[in-house]
Amino acid sequence: MKRLISLPQVHGLRFGSAVASTLMFLAALFTACTASGRASSDGNQKNGGNQTAEEKSQIATFAGGCFWCMEPPFDKVDGVLATTSGYTGGHTVNPTYEEVSSGVTGHAESIQITYDPSRVSYEKLLEVFWHNIDPLARDRQFCDFGSQYRSAIFYHGEDQRRLAEASKKELEKSGRFKEPIATQIVAATPFYPAEEYHQDYYKKNPIRYKFYRYNCGRDQRLNQLWGTP
Repeated sequence: MKRLISLPQVHGLRFGSAVASTLMFLAALFTACTASGRASSDGNQKNGGNQTAEEKSQIATFAGGCFWCMEPPFDKVDGVLATTSGYTGGHTVNPTYEEVSSGVTGHAESIQITYDPSRVSYEKLLEVFWHNIDPLARDRQFCDFGSQYRSAIFYHGEDQRRLAEASKKELEKSGRFKEPIATQIVAATPFYPAEEYHQDYYKKNPIRYKFYRYNCGRDQRLNQLWGTP
């Protein structure tokens, strides 16, 4: 049973004024609540619009030897949201840099790219990938030797597999290289981010990075393969 609330007995103009004030207050409250509801709804719609880029972002994973050297070319690409150095393609869970470097984990030094497909296509990322590796080298890249430095495309889904294989075939048919392309195209497996000091290494340690890259002969070999960028 609803509890009845008795109103004070007020007479005359004061009663009429009180009722009018109450009605005006309720009307104003109703209007404010309605407006607030509309604003909240509009806000949710706008927030949803702001989240679409993140929600629609996709992942690409490549191995091209030293992951320090694979971050810079992708960081320059409009539409790439993030690059992460790490390890993938092996059997050891949560491997360390030392374990991967020893060659016993089966993992390859890799880079995982988060990108907005409305701003950059997977085909463009493949193009950047090819032009920053030596596709003829087997189980090595430049001065780094071992399967942990192999080149590979780790595809996420059928579309990426199809595009990756098409790009490899196109490169083979181009006649650019006389030797067979050694780059693997395999399904993506769990990706383990590398230790923090490896992330953005070329920004954190620019002198050491440039010294390593030059002495590894990376740019010299890339110029031989692809010409001066």
